[in-house]
Amino acid sequence: MNWEAIFWLVAMVIFIVAEAMTVTLVSIWFAAGALGAVVVALLGGGLMLQVTVFLALAIVLLLCLRSLARSHLAPRVTKTNVDAVVGATGIVTTPVNNIAALGQVQVGGIEWSARSTDNSHIPAGTMVKVDRIEGVKVFVSPVRESVNV
Repeated sequence: MNWEAIFWLVAMVIFIVAEAMTVTLVSIWFAAGALGAVVVALLGGGLMLQVTVFLALAIVLLLCLRSLARSHLAPRVTKTNVDAVVGATGIVTTPVNNIAALGQVQVGGIEWSARSTDNSHIPAGTMVKVDRIEGVKVFVSPVRESVNV
């Protein structure tokens, strides 16, 4: 019975389980190195060659493939709901007047209560950019071009 091959198989399983528990893309490379060491052990290579193959394969895979794997496995964050509104542009449908607490804008097909970020009056038909959201109100500032509604 080849005890060295069994040792490397057990090590490979431990590395795979550790990777499954952490999902950090570190242990998987050592599992691949252990697989290489299993092959060397089954082919009759000495312990020093097995350790060398294990370390060399794990380090080379870690250095060469980790960044590539992370870029493909990293979640892509898509702005939704309120996050998608901040920074978007819209049109003032009801003049924005902070003193009178009036104003509405249409952003992305949705009508929002609006206030001016700098407390200025913004007439209807003005293109605005959403600077922030507080509660159910968007705080906007005018952009250069205006559109008649």
